Amino acid sequence: MIIINNFIEYKAFEGQMVGFSDWHTIDQNQINRFAEATLDDQWIHINKERAEKEGPFKSTIAHGYLLLSLIPYLWKQIAEVRNVKMEINYGIENLKFGQAVTVGSDVKLQATVKSVTDLRRTIKVVVEAKLLIRNQSKPAYTGDVIFLYHFLEENNR
Repeated sequence: MIIINNFIEYKAFEGQMVGFSDWHTIDQNQINRFAEATLDDQWIHINKERAEKEGPFKSTIAHGYLLLSLIPYLWKQIAEVRNVKMEINYGIENLKFGQAVTVGSDVKLQATVKSVTDLRRTIKVVVEAKLLIRNQSKPAYTGDVIFLYHFLEENNR
């Protein structure tokens, strides 16, 4: 895990692949809870029997937005950003889903810090996020995640 205390330390990682999260197993319970929370109960996610018979993956699959929602959790396993009074998930650019994630699959995040910019005391960080699937060559998705940080005043530089 990398530790970042301020803008200068963050800037030092610019252009670098900074690490991987731990593996996380996508189970049916997590998929079902996500479906309930988002009101997205499409059968390919929650109906095991139908998915096995009719689905192209012969299994239920995770929602794409469930996989995206794991970014903050998985990112915190890669980087600990300290001395922050506020962190904002600002956006995702250039997102592309590459492959479905079937129930029971293990996924992990690979992160590369693409850019670190000081926007008058707001630090904008663009991280290339790639969600890898165990034993698969194609990632579940790739995209540029944008975080905004407001460091405590004494740690801003």
